[in-house]
Amino acid sequence: MLTTATVLSSDARRRLGDTLDRADPTDELFEMVDDGFFGYWIPEIVEMRMEQDPVHRHKDVLAHTVAVTASTPTQPRLRLAALLHDVGKPATRRFGPDGVTFRHHEAVGARITRRRLGDMGFDAGFVTDVARLVELSGRFKGYDRGWTDSAVRRYVVDAGPLLGDLNLLVRHDCTTRHARKAAALQASVDELESRIRRLAADDAEARRRPPLSGHEIMQLLDIAPGPEVGEAVSMLLAADRSIDRDEATRLVREWWAERAC
Repeated sequence: MLTTATVLSSDARRRLGDTLDRADPTDELFEMVDDGFFGYWIPEIVEMRMEQDPVHRHKDVLAHTVAVTASTPTQPRLRLAALLHDVGKPATRRFGPDGVTFRHHEAVGARITRRRLGDMGFDAGFVTDVARLVELSGRFKGYDRGWTDSAVRRYVVDAGPLLGDLNLLVRHDCTTRHARKAAALQASVDELESRIRRLAADDAEARRRPPLSGHEIMQLLDIAPGPEVGEAVSMLLAADRSIDRDEATRLVREWWAERAC
């Protein structure tokens, strides 16, 4: 038997989905703020209609959010992440000597996303993905301060299968009218994606190389060049896990001892 809450949440998902499926959902999103839809289902979106910075009174968080959402491709997961990526800002807004701040709003927004989309009855896996995109949406902001290769790898690992959507969200989370600033952001994302591809290729190549060279194997076993060296290299390459030099040394010695027997 369907309950009233079930019917309401089903209707809410349908309306939100139909709106986000539009090429330009701008008018409909503002209408959902004004007619009470978001006030009931995601009140934090209504609260985003506030000043982002006392100096720039025309740039409220809601207007920015709607602009970002409308600019993204019409993919449900990406569009919902765009709609909710700043949903934690009302709860984290603080004023200080440096102006307004929203520290850790991505983590807060991820928790809000899980709760609100869960209440609307979205699939649990879908909710987890959208919340993760919201949580990671601000990670790229530190890239211009210089990321090591390890930092790039962590970004890729943390994003997992959401990497493509995350990079798209980063690209579209820029509503500045300054063409130079917008171009600089796109160039930075281009550079990051290029580094990701290069590191992936480097890592793949490293996995194809044994942790010990043929010369090192000959020194370790005190043997001359011959088929045994190639067999030892093949044995290391066939290991079903990543191994370091110490473990490779142990494996070669054990393999050689068993071969001698």
